[in-house]
Amino acid sequence: MSRRTAEAAGAGVLALGAVALWALTRTYPNYDSYYHLIWGRELLAGARPSFEVYAAPTQHPLYVAIGVLLSLLGEGGDRALVLVCLLSHAALVLGAYRLGRAVFGPWPGLLAAAFVGVSASFLLYAARAYVDAPFLALVVWAGVAVAEGRPPARPMALLVLAGLLRPEAWVLGVLFWLATGPRRPRLAAAALLAPVVWALVDLAVTGDPLHSFNATTELADDLGREQGLGAVPGSFVTFIGATVRPPVAALAVVGLGLSVWRLGWRRSGVPLALLGAGIATFVGSGVLGLSILPRYLTVPAVAMCAFAGYALAGFTTLPDGPLRRRWGRASALAAVLGLAAVAVLAPSLGRISAELRFIRDSHDRLVALLDAPRVRAGLRCGPLSFPNYRLVPDARWHLDASPAAVVARSARRPRSGVAIFALTPKGLRRFGFADGASSSTNLPDAGFAPLARNDRFSAFLSCGGSRAGPSAPTAAGSAPAPSG
Repeated sequence: MSRRTAEAAGAGVLALGAVALWALTRTYPNYDSYYHLIWGRELLAGARPSFEVYAAPTQHPLYVAIGVLLSLLGEGGDRALVLVCLLSHAALVLGAYRLGRAVFGPWPGLLAAAFVGVSASFLLYAARAYVDAPFLALVVWAGVAVAEGRPPARPMALLVLAGLLRPEAWVLGVLFWLATGPRRPRLAAAALLAPVVWALVDLAVTGDPLHSFNATTELADDLGREQGLGAVPGSFVTFIGATVRPPVAALAVVGLGLSVWRLGWRRSGVPLALLGAGIATFVGSGVLGLSILPRYLTVPAVAMCAFAGYALAGFTTLPDGPLRRRWGRASALAAVLGLAAVAVLAPSLGRISAELRFIRDSHDRLVALLDAPRVRAGLRCGPLSFPNYRLVPDARWHLDASPAAVVARSARRPRSGVAIFALTPKGLRRFGFADGASSSTNLPDAGFAPLARNDRFSAFLSCGGSRAGPSAPTAAGSAPAPSG
């Protein structure tokens, strides 16, 4: 079997695996991604996207455009977005192999792909439809194009698309332009295209070309997230260990040293650029006062998987001799120790599975409650409200509702309408006592009486003295039986 045939077969297996995972696990997008679907639907309806609603995430122009396309599918667009991201993860795994093979050799490439593929964090980002999944796939394939010596237009085009998903690609685009020769005006213009488009979208929608930056900084302040340069060193170690696991991170340090020693700086340039640019943007986030989040280290994490693959299998690229044998024996020992460490850390995969079950069950119970006839009727009395921002976009997407129709009580307390409350301990931690929310938002205000409930959520109703809509029940015993 030729190499191309084997790669095509591998790509097919990865794609089928992504579709099977999508069909069998039934996960849903995260908070940020639901807002991009909502903004896409608003654009499709000819309305201005609600970038400035309470606790709105940062908009990503290309993800908004994807939201426009997927909103054509109706409510099923949320599941379609998950499929896009799982297929993006499959493309990322294949790209990690191609990058590792081009720089280090086929066996290091296979290990790099394996390290990326089994990362619980990368899988969770894809299963929850984070923007990081397609972003990483585009960045890694841009690196593949550079490592394989493709014409400069190809990697730059991929970096422009990636730069419309996350700003980290802007740094990579400028670095690539400088590396290819600063006298190329077309590449210079392309390197600046993504930030210019981003600013123009912000300007057109909000009137502020720096809205994304300003809103991100303000939201980090409001939610009390870790910020500042002082939080960077400790967060870097913690986040890298959580993303690629400590054994892979340790191997990456060894592989980086070996690659520079054996191959030189130039040959190792692509993974080094991904590592360096990713760390620089992570540090820059701290300097600029942005939130310090694990997702900001995904690019260097992929580069570390490539270096770890070289540390473990780089000996296969050496001619037979003492160095190959010593390296091979050290790799075998490292593999045994690594497997033992993975066995100790295996419960993390169980936690990911439990997290996805929690998200699926919470989504199903929330939808069931919102679809209960009495709850739908009660929405005539006023807005639907949640303790805080966490479930607002989920409900807006399901109900096809405006910003005024679904609100967070941490922002304003409606005197009438339907108020939703989480009932389970984990639900309260996740959806009730979120960042910046007062505990009082998890208790019904005066005038609200039980309306409906299931094992995850309860709904209370107040018509504010109006005769419109259903009359509120006066006792808990008059609420209907659990639904969903």
